[in-house]
Amino acid sequence: MVQEPRGRVVRRLSAILAADVAGYSRLMHNDEEATHAKLAALLADAVEPAIADHGGHVVKNTGDGFLAEFPSAVEAVRAALQFQARIKELTIGEVEDRRIAFRVGINIGDVIVEAHDIFGDGVNIAARLEGIAEPGGISISSSAYDQVRGKVAVEFSDLGERSLKNIARPVRAYSVIRDGLGAGTLSRHADTTLHAVTAGQKWRITRMVAAVVVLLMAVSGVAWYWRGEMDPGAHLHPAAHLSIVVLPFANLSGDPEQNYFVDGVTESLTTDLSRIGGSFVIARNSAFSYKGKPIDVRQVGRELNVRYVLEGSVQRGGNRLRVNVQLIDAESGKHLWAERFEKPVADLFDLQDEISSRLANTLGAQLVAAEARRAERSQHPSALDLVFQGFAALNKEPTPEHMTQARGFFERALAIEPQSVGALVGTAIVDLTMGSSRLTDDRLARLATAEATAIKALSLAPNNATAHLVLGIAYTLTNRAAQGIAECERALALDRNLAEAHANIGLAKYFMGRAAETEGHIVEALRLSPRDVSAFRWMFFVGAAKLQLGADAEAADWLRRSIEANRTYPLAHFWFAAASGLLGARDEARNAAKAGLALDPGFTIRRVLTGQSSYNPTFVAGLERLCVGLRLAGVPEG
Repeated sequence: MVQEPRGRVVRRLSAILAADVAGYSRLMHNDEEATHAKLAALLADAVEPAIADHGGHVVKNTGDGFLAEFPSAVEAVRAALQFQARIKELTIGEVEDRRIAFRVGINIGDVIVEAHDIFGDGVNIAARLEGIAEPGGISISSSAYDQVRGKVAVEFSDLGERSLKNIARPVRAYSVIRDGLGAGTLSRHADTTLHAVTAGQKWRITRMVAAVVVLLMAVSGVAWYWRGEMDPGAHLHPAAHLSIVVLPFANLSGDPEQNYFVDGVTESLTTDLSRIGGSFVIARNSAFSYKGKPIDVRQVGRELNVRYVLEGSVQRGGNRLRVNVQLIDAESGKHLWAERFEKPVADLFDLQDEISSRLANTLGAQLVAAEARRAERSQHPSALDLVFQGFAALNKEPTPEHMTQARGFFERALAIEPQSVGALVGTAIVDLTMGSSRLTDDRLARLATAEATAIKALSLAPNNATAHLVLGIAYTLTNRAAQGIAECERALALDRNLAEAHANIGLAKYFMGRAAETEGHIVEALRLSPRDVSAFRWMFFVGAAKLQLGADAEAADWLRRSIEANRTYPLAHFWFAAASGLLGARDEARNAAKAGLALDPGFTIRRVLTGQSSYNPTFVAGLERLCVGLRLAGVPEG
């Protein structure tokens, strides 16, 4: 190798792969020696051979992961696919919460080269992309995607522009659609044997688009404003927004007796999607006329005049059931989203209900995201188009700028259609987000405005589930927890799949001094939407409730899970610091407090005592106990 002159900065363009173990702290906490041994074995048996096979080399190990460099993005992606598949094969029999799974980020960029390391934005972007990947998944930048598109045997899901920590500009990201569920890889009657590279990866391939980040609340559903009645007087053409047919799922089990279960999943999904206000869902009888026939989705779209086709398959093997689902654009035939569910078979009807609920939650988000992309291309946007764009802005990082942008779209929609329930609910969510996440100095005024706007929306559409949910959260955050619970229960009566309503009921009960009941509601929210973007916040609620109950060890476990799910949420670090301090783990407490202060330098104990959302004596006593732990962790008094 040619030696560069001393003192000269050496740069080169590289394909960088960053990887880490999902939930590494939890795994080490459960069994340190076993986790270390398993990780070493996987690196030796799966990772290192794959990297060598594709011309790469490991730049450095990072304890729970590694950084590797490749000559091209194509080889980096191929190596990642190879070792992810091999790791899945080697760990498939292990208990899920003890299974090692890597998250991978890949980028092409200019790097600074030193003897045993590489530096620069090219490396940082790869590391941040790894942070947004699912366990077992691969996220890549647009620069890498441009190089690998059409050259590797997988499809990609467009995650849109993502704001990555400490990266100046948003980065367009793509996620590998796992299990080969991309275009052309799975028809309703296809063999389920998959390519070896992607066999067995069963984790979710896309994140829910929702990102309404709020403090001490469970607001996440991107399709909120759809969950209820359409705007009064609105009449949709059959090919209008959210028109879809759920084709009969294929029974790949080889057991005709399973047909009733497969048809039940199809029918349940049709019913659940019909609850999305403004949707046009083809009736069951028309959809089932395609059962057992070769399908051309574009022809189906033309015949039924729908924009989207949902198709899938169900396969039972032994005591496990696998459900594959794909959402397809009927106009282009392009695959927009794919998902795989695999669960033990217990009670088939309960399992059918759970699968249908989760799919309905996810599909609501995916359909709204697809419509938002369409709306952006419109030369003359309608009120409905502007509402979609408002929610697209709302789903970005919750900054005052993005909230202002979202409000602008909703106000334009209201100028066209003053009684647009979608725009009113969107505006209410903007104010709720600003007030509850303290993005404004007039917190209480914003919450009051959100409440008033939600009430106005309900005057136009009394059965809008999301308006009830927004109102319930506003009540909960302004010392009216009982009313908040009542509104969330009304929302659930209208839409049983609103995971955030369950979570807010759990939060409200914590505020009411009934912390022992919080966990059950959060567990139900996580059951409905286990990989929800707000799952980390829901876990935080349980940790806070456990602290109120004096169950400090359990609190620490839940708060640790919250941190592992999202390391940028400061409250989880502070509450974990308090739990650790109360448990006597002073070093861990102080480290957690430092992590929290790095994210929120202005946090003080005084803020905890003055910014509360309840004056219930049990709740207040719990806060005082929390403050004892915070003092032990070294959090400033303020």
